[in-house]
Amino acid sequence: MLPTGTIFRGLSAGLFVTATLVAQTTGTPTTGGAGGTTGPTPGTGTTTPRPGTGLPTTTQPGTATNTRSPFPDETRRPIFINGKVMMEDGTAPPESVVIERVCGAVPKPEGYTDAKGRFSFELGRNNAVFADASSSGRGFDGDASGSTNSSTSPFGGGVTERSLMNCELRAALSGYRSSVVILAGRRMLDSPDVGTILLKRMANVEGFTYSATTMMAPKEAKKAFDKGLELVKKKKQTEALKEFEKATEAYPKFAAAWYELGHLQDLQKNQEGAKKSYQQSVGADPKFVKPYLPLTAMAVQKSDWADVAELTAKTIKLNPYEYPQAFLYNAIANLNLKNLDDAEKSALAAVKLDEKNRIPRIKYVLGIIMAQKENYTGAAENLKSYILSSPAGTDLTTARKQLSEIEQLAGVVKPPTEPQP
Repeated sequence: MLPTGTIFRGLSAGLFVTATLVAQTTGTPTTGGAGGTTGPTPGTGTTTPRPGTGLPTTTQPGTATNTRSPFPDETRRPIFINGKVMMEDGTAPPESVVIERVCGAVPKPEGYTDAKGRFSFELGRNNAVFADASSSGRGFDGDASGSTNSSTSPFGGGVTERSLMNCELRAALSGYRSSVVILAGRRMLDSPDVGTILLKRMANVEGFTYSATTMMAPKEAKKAFDKGLELVKKKKQTEALKEFEKATEAYPKFAAAWYELGHLQDLQKNQEGAKKSYQQSVGADPKFVKPYLPLTAMAVQKSDWADVAELTAKTIKLNPYEYPQAFLYNAIANLNLKNLDDAEKSALAAVKLDEKNRIPRIKYVLGIIMAQKENYTGAAENLKSYILSSPAGTDLTTARKQLSEIEQLAGVVKPPTEPQP
């Protein structure tokens, strides 16, 4: 067996997933899904099933199908977008939904829906979007950061036509799959109306990023909660915190209000207050997924592996399809607790969910687990994959050293390096 000290020193050196990787994956749906088709929405263009999802892709007239120069414009221009999000039964989402622009495998929040499911924003200028743990705020990496800002241009913001070539727009609501709007070919003077984005519930999901208690909140509590959300969008944290406090006082079972209160306390470095608020949120609605994520981050920071294992197990039970980070940290927790079979099972599940390899650290952790189980061939393969996919990783020296030790244990003989001319 590979010396435990060597393995755990390496694991501790790079325990936390970077904020960038978490921003790319937390709270975003994985691909795949049920069949079925959705017909065109009047006035929105042609709708066809998106391969592998059973959900439509909307193509706007005069955008992706227009005949024009094959060389996309590199000039930044303001492109405005508006539309509506609707559940598959025709109703508005139960609460505000984040609208994401996904370019390649990277999702970026662009705006929120209002109470009726409507949205309107300028692409690339998401100053009003306030990240939370289900998108790019505190997730599993322990980072409590605010929203991101896009770069500016002579037009006051905007995006380039080239930057939209591999992009689509979708609604992000955990437990649901979203239809998408293709952005390739969209120009400044095109109609901003992208029509309706549909959300289809995923099978076998118990937990969601909205809470049923929101629908049961009395008028006074709901009014304070909605006001708090508006203040959050305006980045008035202190005023928003007071409104969420009012909401929880008026309705102590208001899980979403407790979560938002905890998130603001978290951003203001009030860790004790934030933890209590997140715990209140879980107590009010155990199927509300959001508070489990920052609670996990807090437990990771304290190396409380028993707590990490318990919290991630609950997250996985509530939604086993959308949180590869939950499986990753469940694997790390069980590795530290010496539950190697459970650790390997979770790491393999994380690899399966992370099809696009957005979180290279998963392969590293799986390699360490396999080494502990004396599967040196499998361990070497996964460490090699991690090293190749993380050229800028801060712990690559450690990983390479571990790989060399594992290869020696596996009996791998490297050919001598030829001298350079």
